[in-house]
Amino acid sequence: CIFPVFLFSFYRKSLSRSSVRSRMSLKPPKAYNSLQKGALIWDPKPLQVKKIFEALKKGLNEYLEAHQAELDYLSGRHKDTKRNSRLPPSLSLSPLQKQIRSVERYIRKLEFHISKVEELYEAYCIQCRLRDGATNMKHAFSLSPSTKASRESLVELYKNFQECTEDMCFIEGALEVHLGEFHVKMKGLVGFARLCPGDQYEVFVRLGRQKWRLKGKIETDDSQTWDEEEKIFIPNLHEKFEIKVTELRGLATILVGVVTCDTINFFTTKPQAIIVDITELGTIKLQLEVLW
Repeated sequence: CIFPVFLFSFYRKSLSRSSVRSRMSLKPPKAYNSLQKGALIWDPKPLQVKKIFEALKKGLNEYLEAHQAELDYLSGRHKDTKRNSRLPPSLSLSPLQKQIRSVERYIRKLEFHISKVEELYEAYCIQCRLRDGATNMKHAFSLSPSTKASRESLVELYKNFQECTEDMCFIEGALEVHLGEFHVKMKGLVGFARLCPGDQYEVFVRLGRQKWRLKGKIETDDSQTWDEEEKIFIPNLHEKFEIKVTELRGLATILVGVVTCDTINFFTTKPQAIIVDITELGTIKLQLEVLW
């Protein structure tokens, strides 16, 4: 049992050096107080976090490239203006220079945002590998003859596994702070012959604990009126959009359909259209627009 104990000792030192709280000054905001040490822990989802991280980083880089292109264009205009101007340089900034400064500040913020996201995900991967190592070592110890040393090692490994799990959940909460906002716009129902003047519908959109309930009516000219047109949702790592449509007939309600929609494709600079089949045959579709 000497060799496994040596591995365990090495693992403990690695864990101590790589502890997320010793390496990073992460302070969860009020919205994530439940993620503090000693709080209730759920099961982290490394594969889902990886998908969101890759989509988030791609979207942030798209914004960075777009603003860098804008900066290059403004800088070129400024050079042309200076070259063609016969007036002495002014001590005050011109509107074009102020615009350039504003874009430069925004680019620096984006670069910091990207570096922070990468730092969080790197720490998350470290804790994930340590957690997997603890799991493998627990399995190896459980196959060896039971001794006092092996039982003590199993207890310590369980504690380390719990610490890594807690740190991963903590980082997930910190990463969610950097996901931005989804601005969801109601574009209407599409139903061809299924939608008739006078019909009333209720659309219920949920993302985790966030809810949006709106009612609409089909007018005589086939246009639609809705009591709300836009809602802001805060994305998270594990929840999908849940959409339910019901038809209102007097005091009765008839369920038209329920669908779910993943959020991964919405981390991009361009507005994304959501067109989902509410009924199984696709006779009624719901159209939304999501801007990140």
